[in-house]
Amino acid sequence: MGDLWSDFKDALATVSNFLWTYPLAIILILGGIFLTFRIKFFQFRFFGHVLHQTVGQIFKKNKQKGSITPFQAFTSALASTAGATNIVGVPVAISLGGPGALFWMWVVALIGMATKYSEILLGVKYREKNEKNVWVGGPQYYIKKALGWKWVSTAFAFLLMIELIPSVMVQSNSIATQTEGAFGWPVEVTGAIMCVAIALVVFGGIQRIAKVTDKMVPGMVLVYLAVCFYVIFANIGEIPSVFALIFQHAFTPVSATGGFAGAAVAQALRWGIARGLYSNEAGLGTASIAHSAAQTDHPSRQALWGIFSVFVDTILICTVSGLVVLVTGAWTEVDGSDASNMINVAIGSEFGDAFGGSFISVFLLFFVITTIGILVFYGEKQAEYLYGLKAAKGMRIVYILAVFVGALGGLQFVWQFLDLLLALVLLANIIPLLFLHKEIAALTDDYVNRVYKKKTSKRNISLFEEEEDAS
Repeated sequence: MGDLWSDFKDALATVSNFLWTYPLAIILILGGIFLTFRIKFFQFRFFGHVLHQTVGQIFKKNKQKGSITPFQAFTSALASTAGATNIVGVPVAISLGGPGALFWMWVVALIGMATKYSEILLGVKYREKNEKNVWVGGPQYYIKKALGWKWVSTAFAFLLMIELIPSVMVQSNSIATQTEGAFGWPVEVTGAIMCVAIALVVFGGIQRIAKVTDKMVPGMVLVYLAVCFYVIFANIGEIPSVFALIFQHAFTPVSATGGFAGAAVAQALRWGIARGLYSNEAGLGTASIAHSAAQTDHPSRQALWGIFSVFVDTILICTVSGLVVLVTGAWTEVDGSDASNMINVAIGSEFGDAFGGSFISVFLLFFVITTIGILVFYGEKQAEYLYGLKAAKGMRIVYILAVFVGALGGLQFVWQFLDLLLALVLLANIIPLLFLHKEIAALTDDYVNRVYKKKTSKRNISLFEEEEDAS
């Protein structure tokens, strides 16, 4: 029986590796490039405008339709991506794919900006109010309402609802293992703490989740970046050679050195793309679920936050995490089997080993709590779409129990399906998204011509407002 299970896991890993190395890589990259052309390189041409309308408008009061502020929608969506993936996941990608994995992570991010922008745009366009008078939306809504592909929208919602169970378990296990190693906390204690904290957040709905994330996430990100930048500047002389390694080994294999086992170009591509997707979720459509609740007057205006979030999540946080382990040499000093501790070693090289481990453990605890909180919300919305509000409350309990079970390291066989389920969720979203390219282009042009350029009077009604009024 043991050999049978081992063979099954090997087969599953082979299928997952193939999907992420070839078909999904091609779909994500070519799909992102196609959408970039359809929106006329919007994420690059209007990046200054994106910054002005996002970080430049954080404190501006908003009276548009929606349940939470645009910034709260951004921090809620960012909460699901900023965390273990950015801090621990990037060193793991480097240990498996070499420094070149960072390059492919950047590629996915730059073109992923167009993908995430498109997802949020459609999420807001096709959102609706539920029985509690709260705005809801996401891929399941725009797939069904815009294309009429009900079976695909159902498949997306069901697959995501199920995928989030192992996803939550892996997240809770990562922090339980970290805190046990750093502070000696039993995994049961960490699991119980996370269950209580997450329950307090998610039982308040998207409004409470948004209030928690807009207070915690920005501060946590800034402190983490400050510590990492200190380490990078302390090793500033290594920067030129590190960037040379990144660009060189994006296209050529890297040999084994120290604790690093070596990597082929395919491995750099596979892990860079997978980690890039994991870090910003462009292509999965999940961010549009949170952004659909935002107060906004135009889908494109809210979608600008998607471009900014990819920049913050992957271009900024992931890059800084990668540079820290590269400039300090931690990527060659730490064995690949212990890659998740590379960032601890890297930070510890400047602040001391005790600080490195404790700092990362504390930050991961807070990051993971906010991450799981929004993941539970995403899962609830899928259950609500499929089976109604009562089912959503039931899935909330399932996810909270999964947090505790995951912390204990239980049901690990479920974790084996994470990559495969994630691949299926991505396919169920990205293909319909590409079919909706004309609408994405039309709404973007409407925003540029009517809002950005201000060619018409304020009394003119956008395509979005006309269709909302008609409905």
